[in-house]
Amino acid sequence: MARVVVDVMLKPEILDPQGKAVHGALPRLGFDGITDVRQGKRFELEVEGELTEERLDEIRKIAETLLSNPVIEDFEVSTLRQAQAAASSATGGGAA
Repeated sequence: MARVVVDVMLKPEILDPQGKAVHGALPRLGFDGITDVRQGKRFELEVEGELTEERLDEIRKIAETLLSNPVIEDFEVSTLRQAQAAASSATGGGAA
């Protein structure tokens, strides 16, 4: 089985009140230097069989029609391996 990650974020031009609330709370909690916060959602889909380009196209269609609202949200589809590598490089290391 393969695992695919779909990250959904509000489009940049859409107001993000939850992100603004988190951004406003950070300095009160002693965290400085954060210039913006955007809130999103993440879906992990387990896929039977081999992960082909056709299967990824189908998952993109799922993301477009069910997991996101294309009027106000963008989405990105990646394999779990790609998502873990991106997270690892963003945090400066691997899993403990």
